[in-house]
Amino acid sequence: MLSTLLSKAVYRLFALIFSLYCSFAGGVTPPSQEAPVKPSDNSAKLVFAAIADPQISNYMPDRMVYFKGASEDLRAAQGLDAMLIAGDVAENGMPEEYQMFCDELGSLPLRYIGCVGNHDIRLKPYAVSSARFNKFMNTLNGDEDADCLHHSEFIQGVKFIVMGSDRTEFEESYIGKEQLEWLDSELASQNGELTFVLIHQPLKLTHGLPQVWNSPIDSAGSVGAQSDEIRAILGKYNNVILITGHEHTGFGQYTYEKIDGFDSVNLPSLCCNNADGEYNEHGLGCIVEVYENSVIFRARDMCKGIWLPEYDIEITLD
Repeated sequence: MLSTLLSKAVYRLFALIFSLYCSFAGGVTPPSQEAPVKPSDNSAKLVFAAIADPQISNYMPDRMVYFKGASEDLRAAQGLDAMLIAGDVAENGMPEEYQMFCDELGSLPLRYIGCVGNHDIRLKPYAVSSARFNKFMNTLNGDEDADCLHHSEFIQGVKFIVMGSDRTEFEESYIGKEQLEWLDSELASQNGELTFVLIHQPLKLTHGLPQVWNSPIDSAGSVGAQSDEIRAILGKYNNVILITGHEHTGFGQYTYEKIDGFDSVNLPSLCCNNADGEYNEHGLGCIVEVYENSVIFRARDMCKGIWLPEYDIEITLD
């Protein structure tokens, strides 16, 4: 009871600080409505927003400025079936940080798919942080389905496999043997049908790692010790698209990579500073359109409300 009251008090204090911050900073500039989010073609069988690393913080109000701008863009969206969140929702995995996300984006008429990030679970007992993240996802979806950090589901006939760390780590994930076997089984059951696999960190030696992580260690910035095993499993199957975040690289050469026969997309951070890309603004994400024979990741600056077609990615399905 005391902890709940404390969380509410902290949340109210942050709301006051944020309000004062916006007053002195000139407020939140709303995104343009000249090119709103909507499918480019009515034949798309599934359309979803894909964002990563909002890292909402109860003591960094500048991030909330970017989040509010991007949220306004997404609230005005037309034709979205789902929203995918590639981890690091909250800077410190605190209830009031998750509440801030829910307040801005928690009432949209769509399905939410989210994987846990290292910031969501680190520096706390795993049982506490994982339960807190699952509660957050259940709140978004208005159900009680989430009780494990790895799971799968179908949306509009398309399969999503969500992976998550099996224990607390600081920067990486730890993917246990049971989850690796589960991933293999989930993909095998698809018989080559399109499958999105979601995990917070990218595979090692991909998407510019470890150089963009400013480290000489091969595994730096990656999912961690099980990277090679995950890569081998994904490479066994057709029409697999891996979606990750974590790197905070802007749109450019490190966003997309073909790896051992499967496709990998690393999303920029929504609210943190992006770097090492050609377009490194805040508020970046993708609107993903799934067609019979292709998948298009449409790059968007959600804070400005503009499309960035030069950074679109089109993946042809086998």
